[in-house]
Amino acid sequence: MTARLQPKTVLAKPLAGWKVLVPRGGPWGDQVAANLRARGAQPIVAPMINFAPTDDAPALEAALARLAAGDFDWMTVTSATTVDVLQSHRAVVAPGTRIAAVGETTAAALIAAGYHVDIVPSEDNSARGLLLEWETATQGVIPLRVLTLRSEIAKPLLSEGLRRVGHEVESVVAYRTVGVAVSDTVIANVKAGLVQAVLVTSGSVAQQVFDQLGPIPEQTLVACIGPRTAKDARAIGLRVDVIADERSAESLIESLVTAAEAHALADLS
Repeated sequence: MTARLQPKTVLAKPLAGWKVLVPRGGPWGDQVAANLRARGAQPIVAPMINFAPTDDAPALEAALARLAAGDFDWMTVTSATTVDVLQSHRAVVAPGTRIAAVGETTAAALIAAGYHVDIVPSEDNSARGLLLEWETATQGVIPLRVLTLRSEIAKPLLSEGLRRVGHEVESVVAYRTVGVAVSDTVIANVKAGLVQAVLVTSGSVAQQVFDQLGPIPEQTLVACIGPRTAKDARAIGLRVDVIADERSAESLIESLVTAAEAHALADLS
């Protein structure tokens, strides 16, 4: 009877005994940590990237003033870090301005910060996916005045795509991404194989994981938040073991749970 009950116990808390590295702090990291604890894991919140002020602060401040004045029909937000920038500047979005989020993670960050979200790609959570659904979501209205906020290292795919179809786009660098050194204890625990999984939430995080923690022990799962991040991680040279179906925190955790359950059942067989 004990043998039959054991799989149920494992599935009830599929991440029991797992230490999971969460590479971002703030509200997003806190929420992910809480969700991991609910599944039995011990999260280790160790922010590996942060944002630094843009080199062109006057351009950002001018754009945000225009945003508050209602000069834009739409604003596009392509990362949760951009939401942090909006919060740090206490940015106000005029009532008539709509907001497009590139994915569920960004949308969740916007809502948590008190902003609204009008578009999230239903299929591909990426700039490309947003472009594919843009015409339908905006009823084909051209031209629209669009503010695109991006990081210094981001490719201008969205801005260029919107311009090509005739929209008036103001593309502004909102921040620079910088690496954050994790503690020696975190590094030692990862290298010793005491961390069962490392979450990778962007190409920038993948670079920091590779630089600070690599090579990752074979027994430690590297879990990426969607195919785009997995592709970026592999291009850097980081091994990828788990890929979330969608670019969201929920999908990332569920993909890790699926992997953990498969491991547990394999151990029982």
